[in-house]
Amino acid sequence: MKITEQIANSDKTLFSFEILPPLKGDNIKNLFSHIDPLMEFKPPFIDVTYHREEYVYKKRENGLLERKSTRKRPGTVGICAAIKNRYEVEAVPHIICGGFNKEETENALIDLDFLGIHNVLVLQGDAIKTEPMFVAEEGGHKYASELLGQVKDMNNGIYLDEELQNASPTNFCIGVAGYPEKHYTAPNLKSDLKYLKMKVEMGADYIVTQMFFDNGKFFEFVDKCRAEGINVPIIPGLKPITTKRQISVLPRFFHIDIPEDLADAIEGAKDNAQAKEIGVEWSIQQSKELMDYGVPVLHYYSMGKSDPVYNIAKELF
Repeated sequence: MKITEQIANSDKTLFSFEILPPLKGDNIKNLFSHIDPLMEFKPPFIDVTYHREEYVYKKRENGLLERKSTRKRPGTVGICAAIKNRYEVEAVPHIICGGFNKEETENALIDLDFLGIHNVLVLQGDAIKTEPMFVAEEGGHKYASELLGQVKDMNNGIYLDEELQNASPTNFCIGVAGYPEKHYTAPNLKSDLKYLKMKVEMGADYIVTQMFFDNGKFFEFVDKCRAEGINVPIIPGLKPITTKRQISVLPRFFHIDIPEDLADAIEGAKDNAQAKEIGVEWSIQQSKELMDYGVPVLHYYSMGKSDPVYNIAKELF
């Protein structure tokens, strides 16, 4: 079932979460052990991220440079199939620009369509660590809007091979990202909303936001979206802080603010265990306020750890 259909058919706020594929060589059973406890709360869908390959150049004895892969999270398509088969819930793969050309993207989407997976979240993806800014793959997409256009074309039966006149159309429900505190490359929120509106006009069906810790910024974001004529469902993305270090790491990597009250409380924690308790309680109160506001879904970034999200969900669902 499409995400938009699940939202339309529910009279209450739904629960969902996002998982990271295992690193290359890890066992999928470890991933299932994180998902299993959260199934108690009956998530209608689970997001599966994709992290592009990271690599470094190492100097060989002959003086030439060898490109060597250092970190890889393979198997998003396979993991989505495994989740759908094991739990009988919808799996939502992240489809990114980085690391793929258009043909590879098309082939991945065809595989997903064959597997009966009909929800995707389209994203530009992050720049690799060795590059100062995002660089598109040769023959690939530079922007999420271009990737969205390819998915929409396939929904209309338009494939890269122009000879496929009678190709069967796909039927993807397409999600895109929203940024209550604006995307870090945008000069301001108004400019960011202009491109978000363009994606909705191109065919995006729903929005999932970047994590945030100040609900006021989310409420303002939703109001501005609606004023711009963006009327698709907007799903808030949430993450509980679980270590003292995260109050400096999260703003740096995700370009977000940590409210003073939360930052002061985490800084004053005696250890990470206490910081985790503070972070979970903040997320519980944040979630309750969002439910009162009437958000369609509470979507949690688990970062591979289920217990903080479990502790939040058991207070809410």
